[in-house]
Amino acid sequence: MTNVFAVQKVQKRSTEVQAADSLRDAILSGAIPLGARLTEISAAQQLGVSRSTIRTALHQLVQEGLVIQTPYTGWSVMDLSSDDAWEVYTLRASLEALAARLVATRVAQGGATGAATLAGVEKAFERLREVCMNGDKPGIAAADMDLHRAIVNLSGHSRLVDQYLRIQHQITIYIRSSDALVTTSDEIIAQHTPLIEAIRVGDAALAMRAAMEHNDSEGAVLVEHLKQSELQLG
Repeated sequence: MTNVFAVQKVQKRSTEVQAADSLRDAILSGAIPLGARLTEISAAQQLGVSRSTIRTALHQLVQEGLVIQTPYTGWSVMDLSSDDAWEVYTLRASLEALAARLVATRVAQGGATGAATLAGVEKAFERLREVCMNGDKPGIAAADMDLHRAIVNLSGHSRLVDQYLRIQHQITIYIRSSDALVTTSDEIIAQHTPLIEAIRVGDAALAMRAAMEHNDSEGAVLVEHLKQSELQLG
């Protein structure tokens, strides 16, 4: 006898979702620069969809904090001011510090869960090392974000994961802006090494401190850079 379960059928991704995905990817990759003005007509023509579809997609990106809608003016990609950077890195630091502590604790507890947790972190860190060695600048920012996201996802804390998801796209833009200030890819590896080493040995307190220090030090550099740029612009 075949069991029948009350589940929903798999739905195809709507055109609006696909349009939002395309615009989001372009913003996160830098193909559409920060602060750029977006028009429904131009975006609709480029993506081959209707203006109403673009409008729905843009509203989704507004919810994600990537696009700003100004009454009587239109749409524009978010910009990253020094205040924005400060807010992102301080909030990010708190979330990632908790994640690092929880991940290190799981590693210290050992067993299958500890081994799988460490393997997940090592895989993400190795990917970052690979793209840094290849000098793939867009890839470095993506792999950098993937490493931090992996640590959060491996924390075993569903509410933490949910909160991180809410700001992950803004964090991606922040990381891309921060990594652009680093002179060599070796420096990016060095920035993350203390955190990874603390997780490897299962030192929860050290991992938490390393995550905070990583965010604080790099965040301060980016904030100062943006402040100087803002002063020059008047």
